[in-house]
This record gives sequence, structure tokens and C-alpha cells, in this order.
Amino acid sequence: MKNHSAENMWGDFLSAHLEFAFEHTPKVYHFSDNERDANHNVDLVLAGVKKAASHSLLGLQLQKKELPKRGDFTVLTDWNGKGKCIVRTTSVRMMPYFSITAEHAKLEGLGDGSLTAWKKEYWELFQRELAVFDRKPNDSMIVVCEYFEKVF
Repeated sequence: MKNHSAENMWGDFLSAHLEFAFEHTPKVYHFSDNERDANHNVDLVLAGVKKAASHSLLGLQLQKKELPKRGDFTVLTDWNGKGKCIVRTTSVRMMPYFSITAEHAKLEGLGDGSLTAWKKEYWELFQRELAVFDRKPNDSMIVVCEYFEKVF
């Protein structure tokens, strides 16, 4: 972890929760690929609205990022890297894009919380993310659905 704000937040969390003192160093992450969406999404987490995130499996593979796992801690930041909160992954499911449910979309909290809003936002994000690798999203692509709870 090379982010002082995130390191300080993690240290404060550990001071209050000694039972996690031997946990691996958490990931440090901001949502999305632009400042407006990154800041808006972390605000949704802080407000208790956003309790899930989605990742393109292909995008994670191409970027050589690890899959989220149940029990993972993540320090969520704003676009500028300021630690805003800590979440813990409660479960992870993989499913094709076409089978994402309205329930999942609601837990993401994007737009009006509908499946239509989720599909629009994520299709556009996946297009931008995969274009860097000369790839395109498709309806059968695998989406990694990560569910979390805010713990600090």
C-alpha cells in the first residue's frame, strides 16, 4: 500500500479492530475510470446505497488483477486517492452479462437503481476498459459480481 491516506485509514481501523491485526494488507481502489463516477460511487457507499460492484472478468485478466475473494478488505478512495471508507467482501459471483439481475443492479445503486441503468453504465465502462486491449464487450461476457459491507 503506497497511499498514505489509505494507510492511515487502515491503521485507524486496526486500532479499533485488533481481531484483524494479522489480515493481509488491503487493496486500495477507486471506482470507475473517471473522476465524476469514482467520487459519486464512493459517496453511494458512504450513504449505504451501494453494496455491490461489478468487474469484467476479461478486464481483470487483461489488467492482471486478482479476483475479489470473500473476506477481502478494500480501502475505497475518491479519484484523488483520499481514503473514504473500508469495505469487506461478503461474497463473489460470476455470471454472464445477460443474466445480471434487477436485485444486483439495485445493490449497485447506479442511476435509478434499475437493471436498465446498470446495463447502460456498465456496458459503457466495459467498452472503455476493453478498448485499451482492442477488445469489445458482449452479452455473454462474464461479469464478476462483488458484494460488500462497509466496515469503517
